[in-house]
Amino acid sequence: MAAKIQQFDPPSSASSESDICETEVLDQVFLPDDTEEEAEKSGDFHPDPCSPPPMSPRPTSTGSIKSPRSRRQRTTSISQSSKKTAKESILRSDTRTIYTAGRPPWYNCAGQQVEPFVIGICGGSASGKTTVAAKIIESLDVPWVTLLSMDSFYKVLNEKQHDLAAINEYNFDHPDAFDFECLADVLQRLKEGKKVEVPIYNFVTHSRETKTKTMYGANVIIFEGILTFYNADVLKMLDMKVFVDTDADVRLARRLRRDISNRGRDLEGVLKQYCNLVQPAFNHYIAPSMIHADIIVPRGGENEVAIELIVHHVHTQLHLASTCFGLAWKLTKGF
Repeated sequence: MAAKIQQFDPPSSASSESDICETEVLDQVFLPDDTEEEAEKSGDFHPDPCSPPPMSPRPTSTGSIKSPRSRRQRTTSISQSSKKTAKESILRSDTRTIYTAGRPPWYNCAGQQVEPFVIGICGGSASGKTTVAAKIIESLDVPWVTLLSMDSFYKVLNEKQHDLAAINEYNFDHPDAFDFECLADVLQRLKEGKKVEVPIYNFVTHSRETKTKTMYGANVIIFEGILTFYNADVLKMLDMKVFVDTDADVRLARRLRRDISNRGRDLEGVLKQYCNLVQPAFNHYIAPSMIHADIIVPRGGENEVAIELIVHHVHTQLHLASTCFGLAWKLTKGF
């Protein structure tokens, strides 16, 4: 009788009732006495593993007395990391048991799903949005944060648009360059705690990669991009809106270094694109959206005071969202 270890695939989302699964681990498995007796009667039981099997079935003994045998014991070992993972993937409350299979548990102690807190970060190209997002994540000290970039949702270019992009005449900063329908759907699914497949955009070839990036919902979702506040449907999903305000000269210097070093562009092409397309789009679409911002962060990631204020507000909102935010949150904070 072999040890039984029932494995289970991690659920696509901890928010789904159908994803609840169970793990059964038997550390010790004993062979029953009657099984041994049947094996002895059939002649297939060999006490000495080195002795050869009999050529013919053993004749039935009429007067012999069978000597007592101890039960054979078989054991299976499980590493400490496996035990720890199995333990951490199960959360118990007074009313229900939640099997997360290692996925972040987006539930409070009453077994109710807690809606994530969504932060939208907007700003001009090379203003430091990603740096601000990284600083927020680092200071939040929350184990489950999803960072979603608007750069992943550029539309697939047709042949004519490819030709324009090759000579730096395609406007990647215009709202028409983005697939807002796909973006809104992905953000909504993340907010519901579901698994999503996010496109990967290649800025060298101006096309989407064949592979995608798998993401899951979390307690905090950060969405950053140049037109984060442009689409009304996306704007409604944001619980906190941050605008990163960086001087135009600084943004241009950063863009020159990035596009030349990382994207294989030449100096003349970057300057042409910036003057003819990037800066006009900022003035017409991005800067006016600052009116939607709850917090404006000058100097980007260098502004530690602003980041501390954002982190403090997020912590406050997470605790206000529920009187008992979640077992995992409490354990993480050492309660």
